[in-house]
Amino acid sequence: MCNYYRQNLNSTKLFQVYQTKYPRIKRYLDKEIDFVCRNLHGSEKVLEVGAGYGRIIKKLAPFSASVVGIDISESTVNLGKDYIKECPNCNIQVMDAYNLAFGEEFDVVLCLQNGLSAMKGQPIHLIEQCMKVLTPRGKAYFSTYSPKFWNHRLTWFHEQANNGLLGEIDLEKTKDGTIVCKDGFISITFSEDTLKKLGEESGCYYRIEEVDESSLFLILEKAE
Repeated sequence: MCNYYRQNLNSTKLFQVYQTKYPRIKRYLDKEIDFVCRNLHGSEKVLEVGAGYGRIIKKLAPFSASVVGIDISESTVNLGKDYIKECPNCNIQVMDAYNLAFGEEFDVVLCLQNGLSAMKGQPIHLIEQCMKVLTPRGKAYFSTYSPKFWNHRLTWFHEQANNGLLGEIDLEKTKDGTIVCKDGFISITFSEDTLKKLGEESGCYYRIEEVDESSLFLILEKAE
């Protein structure tokens, strides 16, 4: 499967995804960021993988020493550079999340809003890349949708399809946490048990936390 976010859902189309008319979706988006911000002290160097056009970067800027975002889509990153231009402690660049070109330099790494699904590949490999660039005792946050959020999520994806941002949703194949579009787009989720298995496989201290009955977070801490 091609990288949908690089070839189809990029730049201004990705921007439109988040211009939703549904208050419950807006709340979900805000609550994920609020959760991360509550766990920051203002001194952290933060990396966001799958940063898109910098929507989250911009909101994290006041709560962090610095924020770096990476995304695989060059057109989306170009939009992001303009979007965050008034945030002097932030930057965004083109990079593959499965091949991070950093050392152990970040206190926090973020992969939010079901990024484990959006960035196609083996989730444990993405987790390993994120842990590799953390400083000792640094933390990585991975979020997926809570099963309690299914109906709201489906409504949001219908909105995107109706706006021409995604293909028509295949209602026969869309079930059990997976949304399938007729143009080949697939969005899966990770159950709490799967997140636990990923945490155990990582070899790091981990915990699972639900936020706002809309997100499940896998939080990993790198050893000293």
